[in-house]
Amino acid sequence: MRRLLTAALTAALILTGTPAMAHSKAAPAPGGAGVGDEYYPDYGNSGYDVTHYDIRVRYTPATDLLTGTTTILAKATQDLSRINLDFLLDVSSVRVNNRPATFAKEGDHELVVTPARPVADGGALTIVVQYAGVPSSKVGAGYTAWIKTPDGALAVGEPEIAWWWYPSNDHPSDKATFDVSVSVPDGVEAISNGVQPRPPVRETLGYTRWSWRSLKPQATYLTFIAVGQYDITQDTTEGGLPVYNAYSQSLSEDFRFAAEASVERTAEIVDWESTVFGPYPFEATGGIVAPPGTLGFALENQTRPNYSAAFFRRGSNTYVVAHENAHQWFGDAISVAEWKHIWLNEGFASYAEWLWSEKNNEGTAQEIFDYVYASYPDDAAIWTTAPADPGTDELFGDAVYDRGALTLHALRLAVGDDDFFEILRSWVAEKRYRNATTEEFTALAEKISGEDLDALFDAWLYTPSKPVVASSLARRSLAEPKSWAAISEAHELLHQN
Repeated sequence: MRRLLTAALTAALILTGTPAMAHSKAAPAPGGAGVGDEYYPDYGNSGYDVTHYDIRVRYTPATDLLTGTTTILAKATQDLSRINLDFLLDVSSVRVNNRPATFAKEGDHELVVTPARPVADGGALTIVVQYAGVPSSKVGAGYTAWIKTPDGALAVGEPEIAWWWYPSNDHPSDKATFDVSVSVPDGVEAISNGVQPRPPVRETLGYTRWSWRSLKPQATYLTFIAVGQYDITQDTTEGGLPVYNAYSQSLSEDFRFAAEASVERTAEIVDWESTVFGPYPFEATGGIVAPPGTLGFALENQTRPNYSAAFFRRGSNTYVVAHENAHQWFGDAISVAEWKHIWLNEGFASYAEWLWSEKNNEGTAQEIFDYVYASYPDDAAIWTTAPADPGTDELFGDAVYDRGALTLHALRLAVGDDDFFEILRSWVAEKRYRNATTEEFTALAEKISGEDLDALFDAWLYTPSKPVVASSLARRSLAEPKSWAAISEAHELLHQN
């Protein structure tokens, strides 16, 4: 009888496996050093998803010393044995889920963290990093993005800037909300994204703490700080949004007046763009004009673009304000899934300038289209670069900006105004606070218009040669639209990013 039972049990084990085999599970694995972006494969990290950053730093302009503690709230997306962060400053301690973790620097910008205990897939992560360093002395991706100014600093850059002042999962595909708190010497201003949950608070030892909060999902490269001597103006838009504008006190009078004549119209421009693209997607708006000779470009930091003073060297320029604030919809609310899709940011913001020109009777979008198309020779980079895949060397080139705008106008001509503006508004409504690809946009355009647009998009986005339009247009000499000098000058500076 015992032999029969033994035989039966043996057969059952062979068929079903032992209990240990039945419940075996792969061991926790390291997260990846990179999200696999085609252009920047080691940017960002896999294995977790960030929900919130709490960044608390102290910055001393005289020494360029930044000390801080960043708390990252995240969720594991796999069984994690190791976590990568993107960061350059010197780290003194890391804690994961309230226990000390070991850490080491690897490669160009990786901070590799090993928790005391693995984290299960779906498990909560609280990562606390303490650090210090002189940001302007740190090199990543071959350069230093941190900008030291005569009276402070600017943490403003694309596609990377977070590495120099807070640890992060640095890729647009992992958005989060933010609290940014910056302690600076009394009499110095510290400005960031969003709204102020509290006014500046005096601390001991002659420092004042400035606090900012971003309530909507935000990409890491769109999170900034500007420290220095600034004059701040506050207002509200017609729709009730708070407006924070700031101007470096080192601007000469002529630059200052031109800057104010441009940036103080932000509320007006945002209200107008809301009628074109749909409701403004964030909780505040405004702009910052940097000290002369420091920032060499403008960047669409979420809720508060930063502008080089050079944009206003010849007087007011509302076109760059229209461009950077159009990014609040295209680039900020909708962010690229990978950097190769950047025309979805820059082409759309550039076309907003054309629409602003049309509104102000300084040249219609059609007149600008005709002029731009005829102005570039056949062998120019705008035609030999495909906007849908420009490569890193042309990430901020003419094909991404001007040909991207040309593409949108060609679409407008093909489908008509009603469908075109419905496509823009639907694109924002469907992808707001998310990430997007060129293929998703072209599919939506075909869905709304009911037309086969493959040939159009292939010619304008994917083919590295000049698309064919009416032959008479290519040969004739066209008058320059009134707005083009301001638009093209702004783009020259924007390409310097």
